[in-house]
Amino acid sequence: MVIQEFDVRFSDESCELLICMEALSPCDSFKKFDASKLLRLIEMYPDDFSTADRMTEYQLGNYIRNVKKDERFANLNNIADLIKVMVETRNHLSHPLVYRLLKLALVLPVTPATIQRDFSAIKLMKTNLRNQIGDDLLNACLICAIEKQALANHCYKC
Repeated sequence: MVIQEFDVRFSDESCELLICMEALSPCDSFKKFDASKLLRLIEMYPDDFSTADRMTEYQLGNYIRNVKKDERFANLNNIADLIKVMVETRNHLSHPLVYRLLKLALVLPVTPATIQRDFSAIKLMKTNLRNQIGDDLLNACLICAIEKQALANHCYKC
């Protein structure tokens, strides 16, 4: 049942994306690290990575050798901890490709949630009464509903 639910909720591309992101996991001394999966992740985002980035497989090999030698990277449990240690040790400067992949892996789960929240706000705002108003007024109402925090901060300063 769990596998069926997983198949219903996630497309093949989403599953592949999750599998590729798993290759960045620092758990069990980077046991799941796989350069080919990371290269596939780079290919999935051609606008974010240059052709030169796609050809730097050696940087991935250097990265894994360096972090496995450094005891500061031992016993990390998640990608967020890994990126913190990378910045603290300044390894983000010597391995910029890996650092960008880590940032991508941290941002991707947030993006669908943000979009779903925005559509929920649209659904709440789009009632029968508001269906009869013009697009400009509806857009203004939606901006206020979606950007509540920014609007509250702005009103508070006034």
